[in-house]
Amino acid sequence: MINQPYELAMEIARILDNKKGDNIQILKVDHLTSITDYFVIATGRSVQAVHALYEEVTDKLFEKGVEPRRNDGVRDSRWIVLDYTSVILHIFHPEERQFYNIERLWMDGTNQIPFESKE
Repeated sequence: MINQPYELAMEIARILDNKKGDNIQILKVDHLTSITDYFVIATGRSVQAVHALYEEVTDKLFEKGVEPRRNDGVRDSRWIVLDYTSVILHIFHPEERQFYNIERLWMDGTNQIPFESKE
């Protein structure tokens, strides 16, 4: 079981990276909102890739005893949101990621957590 928000955010980022998620960002937002501690944001290259990333994260975390409280966007797989309480995961199709640009809304210049992709 993963108990700490930071550990969960990093584990989600690693799972996404292993499944070839693009442009993975981790933002610490607990000082900006009371809804969560971290956002993890990633892009899939296609609708199928977005859905595959969703399946990989939910499957791998389920194996560790972690399940989302709720999810949204799974059917269309253009912007999937998984709410793990202390971490909210956003998986975007490239067009939606560019259009909504949620990093711009939540990045304050000090809250980006370093994450090194294996590639």
